[in-house]
Amino acid sequence: MYDISALYEAKTVQEAVSLLTAHPDAVIIAGGSDVLIKIREGRLAGCELVSIYGVDEMRGITKEEDGTIRIGSLTSFSHIHADPIIKKHIAVLGEAVNMVGGPQIRAIGTIGGNTCNGVTSADSASTLFAYDAILELTGPDGVRQVPIREFYTGPGRVALKKGELETAVLIPSKSYSGYKGCYIKYGMRNAMEIATTGCSVNVKLSRDKKMLRDIRIGYGVAAPTPIRAVHAEERLRGMEVSAVARDLLGEAVLEDVTPRDSWRASKDFRLHLCSTMAKRAFTEAVRRAGGEIDE
Repeated sequence: MYDISALYEAKTVQEAVSLLTAHPDAVIIAGGSDVLIKIREGRLAGCELVSIYGVDEMRGITKEEDGTIRIGSLTSFSHIHADPIIKKHIAVLGEAVNMVGGPQIRAIGTIGGNTCNGVTSADSASTLFAYDAILELTGPDGVRQVPIREFYTGPGRVALKKGELETAVLIPSKSYSGYKGCYIKYGMRNAMEIATTGCSVNVKLSRDKKMLRDIRIGYGVAAPTPIRAVHAEERLRGMEVSAVARDLLGEAVLEDVTPRDSWRASKDFRLHLCSTMAKRAFTEAVRRAGGEIDE
């Protein structure tokens, strides 16, 4: 059924790095929800695999002394959704990954696989962009940290070097403290659906909940890679929380997004989605932050 030339199993991160260095053309397999499909379709026929499924040190979620939330790259979507640290501090990420596939996929699929496959439709990606996530990469030359906005280098391409693997996703305290967010996914079905477009909005309000101190807007399937709507963010920071700000957001994001035509949706429809979803996610994020938008 599966055309695989060799399978190597790692039990530690360093063993995985050694195997990847010794077999530079090998493909990493964790949960296998993407890789096994590609092998069966013939796109990876005859490949070598390095399994990291047994590297337990890459699982779990912890809050470090400086407040950074560390998510091991082998942590499954279902565990992220249920984790108390996630629910308390970055609940929107748990909500986003709970929209991936169905229960079976969420039980086996990992946050590392979702980011490292490089696709713009990854449900975790836009929310991780909105949280200014940092990816921890471990390889022959040691450990390095790469901001997620620098990790995606093109359609289906990421900044992993030969012999490297992603070992953790890091959310610094400054990136989530005081923020509330909302992720909206549009698809033709309510489940088992790849996103036609995804939008994640995080806001930080003033103490009186009247002013927008900060806003971060992440998109999936609005460009060749996941993106931040930086121009829209700049225009809204410091504005009064209002319907005017919401409507301006719906217009401003169109400066940042560059969706394409595909069999899933036309470019024009995706532009409409980008505007509408931003306004809806903003409204809900403001509500969760304790604010209110008066019409």
